[in-house]
Amino acid sequence: MASRRVTELLRESAMDIWERILNHPFVTELFEGSLPMEKFKFYITQDYNYLITLTKCQAIISSKFDDPSIMRRVLELALADVSTELENYNKLLSALGLRIEDVVRARPSPTNMAYMNFLLTTCMMGGPYEGLVAILPCYWTYLEIARHHAEKLVRNPIKVYRDWASVYLSPEYERIVNDLRAIVDNASDYLMRDLDKLVKIFRQASTYEYLFWDMAYREEGWLF
Repeated sequence: MASRRVTELLRESAMDIWERILNHPFVTELFEGSLPMEKFKFYITQDYNYLITLTKCQAIISSKFDDPSIMRRVLELALADVSTELENYNKLLSALGLRIEDVVRARPSPTNMAYMNFLLTTCMMGGPYEGLVAILPCYWTYLEIARHHAEKLVRNPIKVYRDWASVYLSPEYERIVNDLRAIVDNASDYLMRDLDKLVKIFRQASTYEYLFWDMAYREEGWLF
């Protein structure tokens, strides 16, 4: 039997990256309420399109499992994600004065496109657990970010920021993260032999999470 859960080992492997994520100025300013609204609007526009790709990846991952119970769990996670995050975004768009038509037509930034391509390639070309490990940092870091900065949120004067962050502090979102981790951890004995490969995927996905925040803070665009 494996003495450690795979997700614990993966997280430890990327702690240097996660520390940078937790302390990125976009994240800290968002929870403090000092983030310029235009940067948040840019982030929302980019993230909405990213979430569509993430949902597609979950469908791909699900199709690769032979066990129908795991297949169903992955699909349920995708549905929960769509319900909690995308529905929340629909409300946010209205509060921010953005239209869904404009958001959908927005061109993904270079970093966003690279991240989405990494996820799609990993999920399509790799095995189902490689796909799960690739999407795990997205879910898990948002939970850790919200927990880490929860006290700042109490004093946050911007309602739209409080509404956005509250989703990641909810029991429903925590359950999604725990369920995703459990699927991976239940296969710990099997996955330990491929741990080095999984660490590389996890660290790459974590790096893209950091770069996504940085991209949003800089409002990254194309040269032409």
